[in-house]
Amino acid sequence: MFGTVAPARLSTTILEQAREVMRAEAGALEQVAEDLNEGFERVVEVLRNCAGRVAITGVGKCADIGRKIAATFNSTGTRAYFLDATQAMHGDLGMVHADDVALVLSHSGDSEEIVRLLRPLRNLAAALLAITGNGAGQVARAADASIIYGSLTEACPLSLAPSTSTTVMLALGDALAFVLCRQREFGAQDFARFHPAGNLGRKLALVTDYMRSGSALRVASDSASVRSVLARTGRRGRRTGAVMLVDQQGRLSGIFTDSDLARLFERRAEHLLDRPICEVMTRQPLSVPQGAKFTEALELLRSHKISELPVLDNNGRPVGLLDITDLLEFLPLDEQADFEEEESWNEAEFRAA
Repeated sequence: MFGTVAPARLSTTILEQAREVMRAEAGALEQVAEDLNEGFERVVEVLRNCAGRVAITGVGKCADIGRKIAATFNSTGTRAYFLDATQAMHGDLGMVHADDVALVLSHSGDSEEIVRLLRPLRNLAAALLAITGNGAGQVARAADASIIYGSLTEACPLSLAPSTSTTVMLALGDALAFVLCRQREFGAQDFARFHPAGNLGRKLALVTDYMRSGSALRVASDSASVRSVLARTGRRGRRTGAVMLVDQQGRLSGIFTDSDLARLFERRAEHLLDRPICEVMTRQPLSVPQGAKFTEALELLRSHKISELPVLDNNGRPVGLLDITDLLEFLPLDEQADFEEEESWNEAEFRAA
């Protein structure tokens, strides 16, 4: 029969084993970082001057790392693609352009599938680069420039499964991507252009990426009557947001919303429909410049519980409008329900006009 182990002792053993793995890999990263040399610099130089794309290839776990490096390259300004080593020998070499640079990943430096690929890549690509643990291997000898990280002990208890080596290779890929990113002066807005979706995209996006503009805007003179403004700025589609009012110089002076119209009916002040709209508009409404971050503008809408936010140019003229009905997907569910209920009520009042 198997003996039993006290839960506390078992937990400690498991945690210590996990820490051993992580410390082993962290130690290897530290050592490789200290040992980086001119080989890394030469690889960076070739990649920086690449006129085409970077074809990254590897087999086994190196292939998985290669796909991740290609993704990181693409998102940080270095165009790249993953080239499956097996498929490459059966026609996918057609992906490689004469301006491309090949980056070969191989821990041993002598993997059969990769060695077979070296000569075709040499003939097709502008340069051949390598990340490998074996400076004497065929991959390193064939490459124009190599990052050689040396012999490593895998963190696997059997010292067999790729672990430390793949961690090092992944970190070197990140190092290449981010060094190139700095050399190209690749900034936050460049990053945002490649990440239009999800939290990353929203954090970096500008209001111009989400605002209504052009013919979707309703802009009128603040000296016109309420009735004439509503008649001239006809509604397009389900909802076109607020009417932005401007002075004689075209600068934003106020805003007139569905809620403002609803309040006129509540007060039984229909006679004001024939008065200048400047008498009933909301003066000096909240607004944002067209260079503002989208997340900051969204927070203004939420915190002030307003449905429309004008976007202005450097001269104070309206160039866009953020309408909460376009942005409900970015709100918590309970806030979505509140805005939708208010919108439904205002829509009925607006049609009554």
